[in-house]
Amino acid sequence: MVDITHKISTLRKATATAIVKVSKQETIDAVTHNLVPKGNVLEMAKTAGLFAVKNTHLSIPDCHPIPIEFTSVEYKIEGLEIQIIFTVKTVYKTGVEVEAMHGASIVALTMYDMLKPIDKEIEISTIKLIEKEGGKTSFKNKFPNAIKAAVFVCSDSIFAGDKEDRSGKVIVEKLNSYGVETPHYEIIPDELAIIQERTKTFAKEHQLVIFTGGTGLSPRDVTPEALAPILESRIPGIEEAIRDYGQQRMPYAMLSRSVAGTLGKSLVLALPGSTNGARESMDAVFPHVMHVFHVLKGKNHDSL
Repeated sequence: MVDITHKISTLRKATATAIVKVSKQETIDAVTHNLVPKGNVLEMAKTAGLFAVKNTHLSIPDCHPIPIEFTSVEYKIEGLEIQIIFTVKTVYKTGVEVEAMHGASIVALTMYDMLKPIDKEIEISTIKLIEKEGGKTSFKNKFPNAIKAAVFVCSDSIFAGDKEDRSGKVIVEKLNSYGVETPHYEIIPDELAIIQERTKTFAKEHQLVIFTGGTGLSPRDVTPEALAPILESRIPGIEEAIRDYGQQRMPYAMLSRSVAGTLGKSLVLALPGSTNGARESMDAVFPHVMHVFHVLKGKNHDSL
């Protein structure tokens, strides 16, 4: 199965359709007037679809078992065709497209099974996805120019050459995967004045200024203390999202003092110095956090 442990949960929705085509009007009449010998076709097929969608992972090997939190089945009858419209919703880390298509197909097969004694020429066709929402494509931010970032590694030991940086490189790699340019990458010591100077200088020309390291509780961890006085607006939601995401994967994440805020038109982030901590922090808020650059320009959420 595909690894989705790095993803965040969002509201996901998918709608699929299938068409059952009968060969005569008498079959349609029997369905609409509930005269089919095997019972109420529309209700029985709907029930089968509800069972099927919750068990999709048992039939499709690569599908994840996910919480199905809403399902609806609608019908449209036009001529000799019965169109099935199957909608599924969940709040989870992966979409429900296959679940919706599976549900629609089982509804169609149940109709076929119930109608075949009275109509030998039934066809099932056009099982397809017609709509999906809530995945990464639903939260795509487009910018006329590339977003530029400056990444700083705050570590006395790495600055002295005693250790090799990994967290900063992870951040740069992640940024590149989101289409963010990183023209500046630098290792600096855990010095409050240097952190403040770098922030003020690089926030003028970069939309993102990211620090990794110095967010713990040791005497030399001063990144939060350096940033707090110079940030114009703190963004607690980003900080909470990072810690919540980390806490679900590592109990020590509650000890991190990640910081997020703005300075001018730049977003400033202070992330953990451990490799996993930096990686997970990026997964927690990117790429959707870049929506902040639209908001900083005065655009509201609904206008994008």
